[in-house]
Amino acid sequence: MRIAGVVRESFVDGPGIRYTIFAQGCSHRCDGCHNPSTHDFEGGYEISVDEIFDEILKYKHIDGVTFSGGDPFFQADEFSLLAEKANEKGLNIIAYSGFYYEDLLNNEKFKRLLENIDILIDGPFERDKRDLRLKFRGSTNQRVIDVKRSLEVGSLVEMEF
Repeated sequence: MRIAGVVRESFVDGPGIRYTIFAQGCSHRCDGCHNPSTHDFEGGYEISVDEIFDEILKYKHIDGVTFSGGDPFFQADEFSLLAEKANEKGLNIIAYSGFYYEDLLNNEKFKRLLENIDILIDGPFERDKRDLRLKFRGSTNQRVIDVKRSLEVGSLVEMEF
């Protein structure tokens, strides 16, 4: 998998203490993106799923893992595998994506990743909807979605923070 970097103990990428992985590569190119260095699909560096998973396991006090970016859905196979491994160890998964939840359901690779995450913050960052009072997201069009519950009931279930 190609990543831009990690933050080993994050308090801003979801509730609790999180190990955050920044995927490298994103074609959404949101105006005002806070992380434009992750857009280039050739940037960052390669690391195997097993290597990053072994690194995560060193942090026994974390509550979960966050996939940010870039957009992790452009590497859905690799992030799905990592999410499966993390789930087996009892770690919850949060993912950020510039895609909307409904669009992710229509692609089998994306859907597989969805099935292995707990919370999705979806939608592109929109500069004119920026709101600094929001927790864990940048603009009001982005939703915080309880993915497990949404898939279970067959309709979108949002969460409030």
